[in-house]
Amino acid sequence: MDDQISGLERLAALHEIGLLKARRDRAADTKDWALYEALHAPDHHSYNDDYGGTTTAAEMMVTVRKSMENLTTLHHSHTPEITFQSPTTASGIWAMEGLSLWRQDGEEHWFQAFGHYHETYEKREGRWLFTSRRLKYFHTWRSPGATFPPPINGAAG
Repeated sequence: MDDQISGLERLAALHEIGLLKARRDRAADTKDWALYEALHAPDHHSYNDDYGGTTTAAEMMVTVRKSMENLTTLHHSHTPEITFQSPTTASGIWAMEGLSLWRQDGEEHWFQAFGHYHETYEKREGRWLFTSRRLKYFHTWRSPGATFPPPINGAAG
């Protein structure tokens, strides 16, 4: 389906999707939740190996904010494979590395993950937005004694 978009339109869309992803990683790491939410369509759905799935952007934001409340994170996304289904819809796979740092029982702990984001995007009202995301880890490791993911405040367990 990539033949439905070509030339400068394709290059512009690839650049815009790359900026979308870069802004998402930066918003997550700086906890800029207004920006983070603005990058996602209201009907966005996602699944994360750590915390399960959500079916709307609003639901995702509750989970993301609570899960990252006491974490310092570093997200790196790279080597994208973007495929266009039409001039306004695309899917992408991004290699990722993530590092989370937190205090547990008075000690510093860390969790590092390597894997891939599988995402979909739509161009709505002139701008690209995330419409779905699935994070799949291929390798993880953590500091000795670390509980990851740390329990979400107010959650059982």
